[in-house]
Amino acid sequence: MIIYPAIDIRGGKCVRLTQGRYDDITIFSDDPVSMAVQFQNAGAKYLHVVDLDGARGESNNRTIISRIAKELSIPIQTGGGIRTMADIETVLELGVTRVILGTSAVKNPEMVSDAVKKYGNRIAVGIDAKDGFVAIEGWEKTSGVKAVEHAVNMESLGVQTIIYTDIATDGMLSGPNLLAMTEMIKNVQMEVIASGGVSSLKDIRKLKETGVAGVIVGKAIYTGDVDLKKALEMLCSD
Repeated sequence: MIIYPAIDIRGGKCVRLTQGRYDDITIFSDDPVSMAVQFQNAGAKYLHVVDLDGARGESNNRTIISRIAKELSIPIQTGGGIRTMADIETVLELGVTRVILGTSAVKNPEMVSDAVKKYGNRIAVGIDAKDGFVAIEGWEKTSGVKAVEHAVNMESLGVQTIIYTDIATDGMLSGPNLLAMTEMIKNVQMEVIASGGVSSLKDIRKLKETGVAGVIVGKAIYTGDVDLKKALEMLCSD
């Protein structure tokens, strides 16, 4: 299982939201690039970067994401506001390893199919669930699509990786939604990366037991609840 330290960028700063609410924001660093370097130096094997401004269709932070990609030697996956084939190409050209499609995957599954045919496993789909239904547009709207059904549909299009976020637990440090993750694992064959609620090394171990391929850890690293180096060492020793 891979641990993905998370960098969420809003207004050029490294921040965390609580339950995806843009009015409940904490700034953890003015320098996302420096934070990314710290994560790599701690031993991270992969980085998760979200463009929160892009997700809302506002200005984007692609210049910063490009700088992160140039500065690091480890791979990066990124999402937020990537809604066209041209967007996908632009972001991949920044040096990003994998792009994450969210809203666009719900609204335009044909584009997902085209993107997978062109870029293969460099395309992932982010499924952000609120009460079991997929949320879109920076989590501010809920679609009528069930998360598991959406995942099954994405798998049928050739998607090999999903990032599954439980919005109710995201940024809450309350523990992940293990039932939701387990249900998703049972219904798809592709790699599932879990996101939301991780608050301790114990949470990471419990998620590993569900069979997820990776776990995104954000707020808990910034608050000190999870020591990234210790978490990575724990996975190596398991």
